[in-house]
Amino acid sequence: MISASRLVIAAFGVVLSAHVLSAQDLSMYRDFRVGTNLASVATQTSTNVSEAKVIHQRPAVIQELNWRPRPVRGGSSLQTDPAQEIIFSFYNDELFRIVVTYDREKIRGLTEKDLIEGISATYGTATTPAATISSSPLSQTYRNDTDNVIARWEDGQYSLNLIRPSYGATFGMVIFSKRLDALARTAVTEAVRLDKEEAPQREVERQKQQDADTRIAQEKARLVNKPAFRP
Repeated sequence: MISASRLVIAAFGVVLSAHVLSAQDLSMYRDFRVGTNLASVATQTSTNVSEAKVIHQRPAVIQELNWRPRPVRGGSSLQTDPAQEIIFSFYNDELFRIVVTYDREKIRGLTEKDLIEGISATYGTATTPAATISSSPLSQTYRNDTDNVIARWEDGQYSLNLIRPSYGATFGMVIFSKRLDALARTAVTEAVRLDKEEAPQREVERQKQQDADTRIAQEKARLVNKPAFRP
């Protein structure tokens, strides 16, 4: 008799490997290819480009698109997706990182070994480095938490990491282009520096605008109230 655990592993592997072009193509996660543009990913996920958050606009445009996969019909039944949320990150309109958080109920009972086995069926042999990586959204720059890497699949251009996030009792994956990720990290660091440097001037301008808006509102109220005033 096939155990429930093995059935879950099999389903996990089927969903993970669907539509992957090559058994060890680390630039691909499901139908999504690292390096594609936002419009393509939005089409694939049936979302709108306008739903992407602009995190930084200079020195490079950094954007994030959040997506929650829905069950899809397979034959006569609905197939649930083990991925609870997928975050796509873009550097100058190029997809450079994919962060997947798995629904713990959908992978309940699976061990680290089970997940490595299921992922290895698509991406080949894994390594188990003593490493950490951040899966935090780029929009949450205040978070400095890092996650333990359970297993890694990589080549000279791409890295795919099975992780256990520090913020929840589940598993996740981080897939990224080494080249684009390095460029994006440099751009984000510079954007944060520029924001901090320009913060005092922006506050002065904000206060000036607020004062001007207050004067305009008071003048409008004066024009209405003065003629009607009776002592």
